[in-house]
Amino acid sequence: MKHFKYYNKQDILRLTHVRKFETKLGERIKCFADKSSLEDTLQQTTCSYIVFGIPEDIGVKANQGIGGADSAWFPFLSSFLNIQSNDFFSGENVLLLGHFDFTDLKLLIESNAATPDEKIEAYRHAVNAIDEEVENLVKTITQYKKIPVIIGGGHNNAYPAIKGAAKGLHKAELVPLAQINCINLDAHTDYRPIEGRHSGNAFRYADEDGYLNKYCVVGVHENYLQQNVLFDITNNPFVDFITYEDIFIHEKKNFIQAIAHATGFTEETYAGIELDLDSIEHVLSSALTPSGISVLHARQYLNFVATDAKVAYLHISEGATRSEDDVEDTSTGKLISYLISDFIKAHSQNRR
Repeated sequence: MKHFKYYNKQDILRLTHVRKFETKLGERIKCFADKSSLEDTLQQTTCSYIVFGIPEDIGVKANQGIGGADSAWFPFLSSFLNIQSNDFFSGENVLLLGHFDFTDLKLLIESNAATPDEKIEAYRHAVNAIDEEVENLVKTITQYKKIPVIIGGGHNNAYPAIKGAAKGLHKAELVPLAQINCINLDAHTDYRPIEGRHSGNAFRYADEDGYLNKYCVVGVHENYLQQNVLFDITNNPFVDFITYEDIFIHEKKNFIQAIAHATGFTEETYAGIELDLDSIEHVLSSALTPSGISVLHARQYLNFVATDAKVAYLHISEGATRSEDDVEDTSTGKLISYLISDFIKAHSQNRR
């Protein structure tokens, strides 16, 4: 993979604040085996969860959004590696693989595209290149029956995650066809029409290309559900949604019932688990919202799906610590750390 940086133990310990009488996650977490291939590492490791980052905002910009989704990965690492290793979460079943660096693609576009339209077209072309590399990594991880834990980056990366997991699980003979389901906690469906790849149409592409079987979105905002997308979803028996308004305003279902509906809808096969941070109130993202779910709801969501779904992968997307318009929130990385640890703790306990 041209754009991937593998981490060694020194890279991890450099970010870990070692303290006397304590053990931090960074001291226990596993890493890529030196002088070994990725396949050999995945085959030999006892770790179930393979964590990697995609710190890019090319897909967001291709969707005419506000950049900054490339800024959350390293703050997340600083928080995650300094969690206490204890009986609740030791970190020994986690392998921190590394991160993608697509800076060269971004710089090439921004130094050569003359007009806004040219930039958008170039960004969308670049997303295809990102898709290919992310898909190959997810495919390799899942074919060895490991769970990719992916921290983005834009929600464009849901497409290669779905495609790669479908192919990998099929190769591992865990699914009969190269298809999986998906559950998404999101203020938006990200089911915009086929118009070139970007962060707003990952699930449409995955559906059209035959890798996505069933798709359920929890918490979508009625104000941001396009009429043409609403028509398409309503007429597709394999796509379902529950709006934020139906949960919290009209109270047709409570939040846990809504998640249970999503896991029930997708229960017959493996499901990718998606959480877009723009669904959480006041969390810095490409589409920051003043009205959304709470952090507690997000943590409950991951705890529930980790124990009630057949998990193909976990993908946290759209978070930022600094946006392109100079809004800053350093707590986003720590929030992602809570979400990842919640998921791994719940899922690993459920597998015992």
